[in-house]
Amino acid sequence: MAAPLILASASPRRLELLAQIGIVPAGVKAADIDETPLRKETPRRLAVRLASEKARAAATAGAFTLAADTVVAVGRRLLEKAADEHEARRWLELMSGRNHQVMTAVAVMTPDRRLAWKLAEARVSFKRLTTAEIDAYLRTGEWEGKAGAYGIQGEAGGFVTRIVGSYSAIVGLPLYETRCLLDGLGWRPS
Repeated sequence: MAAPLILASASPRRLELLAQIGIVPAGVKAADIDETPLRKETPRRLAVRLASEKARAAATAGAFTLAADTVVAVGRRLLEKAADEHEARRWLELMSGRNHQVMTAVAVMTPDRRLAWKLAEARVSFKRLTTAEIDAYLRTGEWEGKAGAYGIQGEAGGFVTRIVGSYSAIVGLPLYETRCLLDGLGWRPS
């Protein structure tokens, strides 16, 4: 019998993305971990560490546990989930007319407690944003709870002039890497 898959995330976007490739988790078990970056931790290492810690924290006996974490950065500067509207405005102003990196790590803990991960990266270019565009976007509330203070699948998609890399990784779960990881670890749908 195939082992069930548990999604270690309360993100409805990640559930939708999994469904897009025909995967419906047997359950959802959000992992509550400290997401504070470590001193001198690079954005890539942060994404991998957080996804791995979430998979460990939510690991369920007899199941595969899948976790992910998305990090947005301009250079080495992390643009975490904005604490408030003022910080969200600063992040959007910083990304205006520039490129930024989006890194999403996906980690899987197997029933026998092996942990494996993959990292997907994308470069996103934003148009130069006007104050009115930023004000209007902030009023939508879409920025809340999102790394970099935006969701590409919403109104902020209209700010994007170019993407190099995985669109699904920008949304929050790199589908190709997720499928490869699960297949490589031997997970099969029940």
